[in-house]
Amino acid sequence: IATGHHARIERDDNDSRYLLKRGMDHHKDQTYMLYRLTQEQMRHTLLPIGHLEKKQVRQIARELDLPVAAKAESQDICFIPNNHYSGFLSQRISGMIKPGPILDVRGRTIGEHKGSQFYTIGQRRKLGVTAKNPLFVIAILPEKNAVVVGEECNLYRSELTASHINWISGRAPAQRSRLTAKIRYAHPGAEAEISLLGDDTLKIVFQEPQKAIAPGQSVVFYDGDITLGGGIIE
Repeated sequence: IATGHHARIERDDNDSRYLLKRGMDHHKDQTYMLYRLTQEQMRHTLLPIGHLEKKQVRQIARELDLPVAAKAESQDICFIPNNHYSGFLSQRISGMIKPGPILDVRGRTIGEHKGSQFYTIGQRRKLGVTAKNPLFVIAILPEKNAVVVGEECNLYRSELTASHINWISGRAPAQRSRLTAKIRYAHPGAEAEISLLGDDTLKIVFQEPQKAIAPGQSVVFYDGDITLGGGIIE
């Protein structure tokens, strides 16, 4: 399989395993989405543009007279028309969407939401509540159908737990390894120490608190340009 992802696959000269490396265009790097690849999958995968910058890829497309050369870049979820996320959910899971309470950090009800599925950790706009200081979504509680809001300082956390771990090499790093961890696609990455809690669970402790760690998102680990693997934030 050949794909247009901005990433590179190389062989490790030491043990012949495949390495997943960041694309040469770090602004377009897509290894964050590829961390679940296995050695067997990488053996059958080609990433022909990983060593190119996006502008070089466009130039090649122009030279080959490909229509995609003039196509605007998509910054959002590509399969959602007009990036209308709430409309997409309303059409597909309307029976699951119900109003519920908006809570402050003390558990007091300060408003009502139209569906917790429409909110995300770190969201500030369109909360439907007013306060002296700006408020952000700091937690979503599906079991209570509640959205918790607080000030920006409440968004920072120093650690997280992740499960459903995949190590691209097939081998977990040493206990208490220090790596770079990304908690979302646009996150620059932060230094962290990982501890193995079991075969499929990790504890990650950051050197500096990180903003808006969102359960359900992926945390992906790097050693320089090499993507080591990752898991799902609990």
